Amino acid sequence: MVIPTLNEEEALPGVLAAIPSGIADEIIVADSGSTDRTVEEAQAAGARVVSETRRGYGRGCRAGAEAAGDCDIIVFLDGDGSDCPELMPDLIAPIAQGEYDFVIGSRTRGRREQGSMSPHQLLAGYIFGAAVRLLYGVRYTDMCPFRAIRRDALMRLGMREMTYGWNLEMQMRAARAGLRILELPVAHRRRAGGVSKVSGNLVGTIKAGWRIAATFARVALEARRPL
Repeated sequence: MVIPTLNEEEALPGVLAAIPSGIADEIIVADSGSTDRTVEEAQAAGARVVSETRRGYGRGCRAGAEAAGDCDIIVFLDGDGSDCPELMPDLIAPIAQGEYDFVIGSRTRGRREQGSMSPHQLLAGYIFGAAVRLLYGVRYTDMCPFRAIRRDALMRLGMREMTYGWNLEMQMRAARAGLRILELPVAHRRRAGGVSKVSGNLVGTIKAGWRIAATFARVALEARRPL
């Protein structure tokens, strides 16, 4: 599994402790230059740390995926404590059983702790989900970071977005490639510590919104091509 991080020393120990025993062959913390004790906390918990000197959510995810080697399934989740690692078996099982290639959690369809998602996050999930359905006929209701995918399928998608649009690009490319996709309701909590890089301030929100919109436009305009 891959956990991208940037200054998550408060929340990360709890996230790692909540991962079900025996569910992950390896836990990779892909750190994008944290200036706090995130790396030390990850190493103390037994995770392998992969350092990505350039910041960017997508860069961290990509670095972790590449470091995962020849594993069959990669699970992504955030290191801020908002995702629920105890639900990992629900995401992995449909892929392990050979029924699906990509399973994404939906916070909008699941139980959400009050204040865990802002109204604009909920709205963005529905708007981009509807737009993807118009393009590719696949319905999404969220761009949740908590997801599982066959590694070989992911590495064939040709991911290019290295910042906030990574999740949406993966969903769009997976739909266009004809992967077998399942969206499952998942519980979601308020972050366990630290400050959100997206919704924690106006600048972060604007930057994330712009990158997500730009990613949608770029991928939508690409010529269709087989993998």
